[in-house]
Amino acid sequence: MVKSVWISLISLCFSALTTNAQSYSASSEIPPVVTREFRGAWAACVYNIDWPSRKGLSASAQKSELRSMLDQMVQLKLNALIFQVRPNADAVYKSTTEPWSSWLTGTMGQSPGYDPLSYCISQAHARGIEVHAWFNPFRALPNASMQTARNHVTRTHPSVIRNFKTYKWMDPASAFTRQRALSVILDVTRRYDVDGIHIDDYFYPYPDVTKSGEPKQIFPDGKSPGQRRSYVDSFVRDMYTSIKQIKPWVRVGISPFGIWKPGVPSGTTANINAYEHLSADSRKWLANGWCDYLSPQLYWRINSPQSYTRLLSWWREQGSRPVWPGIATARINSSEDPGRPASEILNQINLSRTIGKNYAGHVHWSIKSLKQNKGGISKLLVKNTYTTAALVPPMPWISQNKILPPAASVKITRSGTQLSWRKTAGAAKYAVQARYGTGWFTVRILPANTTSLILEGNPEAIAVSSVDRYGTTSNPSVLAR
Repeated sequence: MVKSVWISLISLCFSALTTNAQSYSASSEIPPVVTREFRGAWAACVYNIDWPSRKGLSASAQKSELRSMLDQMVQLKLNALIFQVRPNADAVYKSTTEPWSSWLTGTMGQSPGYDPLSYCISQAHARGIEVHAWFNPFRALPNASMQTARNHVTRTHPSVIRNFKTYKWMDPASAFTRQRALSVILDVTRRYDVDGIHIDDYFYPYPDVTKSGEPKQIFPDGKSPGQRRSYVDSFVRDMYTSIKQIKPWVRVGISPFGIWKPGVPSGTTANINAYEHLSADSRKWLANGWCDYLSPQLYWRINSPQSYTRLLSWWREQGSRPVWPGIATARINSSEDPGRPASEILNQINLSRTIGKNYAGHVHWSIKSLKQNKGGISKLLVKNTYTTAALVPPMPWISQNKILPPAASVKITRSGTQLSWRKTAGAAKYAVQARYGTGWFTVRILPANTTSLILEGNPEAIAVSSVDRYGTTSNPSVLAR
């Protein structure tokens, strides 16, 4: 009797599962476009600002911190880590040209016992997160008193080194300096599966300035500001062209000082003149298409003499490539900006979604402030701002290729609604959407080696799309009840 009851129950369960499995079928329903937004965060190694938390941690401890950082990015639904790999003519990866960074072990040239960049890429990609390798092209040392390895550029090529304030700087007027920076960037592009290459605002070093905006120090090269800009322009142009020749899908990003020139746009004030003092004609790079995205460091408040809103509006009028502003999440309740509330960052993100043209996006300075949940910012982002997953936007100026949608199926299991699909040629990611009632949501962005996902509840319809390395998305495969 008991046996027959169990057989009946099992039969009923199997029948229910079979019925549910057949309740989803191919649908002509068209979901909305997958949510598109660049949601990045910088992770600085210099001075152990973000990672690793201090010098000399074991390899296992460094890896654990890196995984924790990436896990939080998943929780927040961020999709791109801008990971510093060359803070000061050194390497946070295995290089035959430059020494291991001292920010890893405490001793320049000493191996940490693993390859941080390789590990970062593998862990990030497994979570559907892009990695953009971040280089400082010309800084040799942030402090001249730092101990260096025998193969550091300050010892192998002292003739190209210039002293400026506390810095040692590789003279950008030197062809060797520009070629060294380019060669290490291209080496990483070739050998590592990076999604982007990123350079920051330190082209020439920042001077101290007088109240009238005059520099107190002049870079000791005997060159005019116009000559210096020419050297930097040629480097930026050559870097972009060379990367695209090797791997055209690798995004090139630049994060210049947030104000091109004092007084531009009208009403904007600044002591630093990036155009003159740093020799950075970042407007030209954007206008000429020498980058795939520009992230000007718009670290000021919306209502200030350096208005975030006014600056972002201006930048997004200067070229056809995306402008994804850097926002200073680290300044919440900080000494730099006492009393700044977390709501300032939420408002800036909302403005980045509505101002101007091209795809939405922004970059947090920096990941540490999100880990610290400054002012409750991380909880607020999850609750109010990053309510769905998002794909990094495409690059239609590079690729118009088509990609096929994956063949998909759905069945009901005891764990939930299981979506499965077959791998698609050329897919680097998959985007999953679901409709609950009348509302569609972008649920997850998954890596190329993933072919299934358990969804919560009982969605009315499910869609899965293939995404290639350029961010191009296929038509969705849609299954509905």
